[in-house]
Amino acid sequence: MNGICGSTPPTVISVTKADDVDAPRCERFSTTLHLRIVRANRGAVNAPNPIPAAPPVRRRRISRGWWLKQLHTWHWISAAVSLIGMLLFAATGITLNHAGSIPAHPQVEQKAGMLLPSVRRLLQATPAAADAPMPGAVAAAVRDQTGLNPAGRPAEWSDGEVYVALPRPGGDAWVSIERKTGEIHAEITRQGWISLLNDLHKGRNTGLGWRLFIDAFAAACILFTGSGLLLLQFHARHRKLTWPLVGLGLAVPVVVAILFIH
Repeated sequence: MNGICGSTPPTVISVTKADDVDAPRCERFSTTLHLRIVRANRGAVNAPNPIPAAPPVRRRRISRGWWLKQLHTWHWISAAVSLIGMLLFAATGITLNHAGSIPAHPQVEQKAGMLLPSVRRLLQATPAAADAPMPGAVAAAVRDQTGLNPAGRPAEWSDGEVYVALPRPGGDAWVSIERKTGEIHAEITRQGWISLLNDLHKGRNTGLGWRLFIDAFAAACILFTGSGLLLLQFHARHRKLTWPLVGLGLAVPVVVAILFIH
């Protein structure tokens, strides 16, 4: 120790015992200090590294721009889906409003046929239900000879004939069969394209498929107008006439209904 009481580097371990009575006091103190430093260094080396704390989770705030993007997306999608339908329904709204002033030129086509005796016998027995449909073989024979399909349609059974009404969009049709002779009489009436579009507008005699289409089309229109209303809400701050025009669109039909509908 060169006669100087001081500390040594932490990596040096003194072999002098701390309890040696013959060792000078300075050396005993140095040895004890060295051992403590070495033990501390060993503990620091063997200690596990501390796990860094996870950063605080920040909740993502949905911005105004995100809502505008979503509304614009749904607005143009619903507009594209319902565009052609809205044009047709708007046009047929005008034709329906002026149906009395639009001339119609109906075309009537009559057809006839005859059932085979083996098929005619199926009409001899009167069914229990007054609106029971024609037997399948009879309906197939009518379809082959007239082009009209009465299968599954309610029929009117009387003593002399079986009658089936076949209404259709833009026209009408019916089939009558003489139960004794098997004679088939059919008539098809076509009212024209305007009448067809008007009936499609009303869903008249169109069947389940067209009614489901109208429901889907109405849902697309509701999405289109609803997203448009929300877009008006977002842009109304910079367009002062937004809500006055919306109010005018509500007030005009209400006033017209109050004053002119009796």
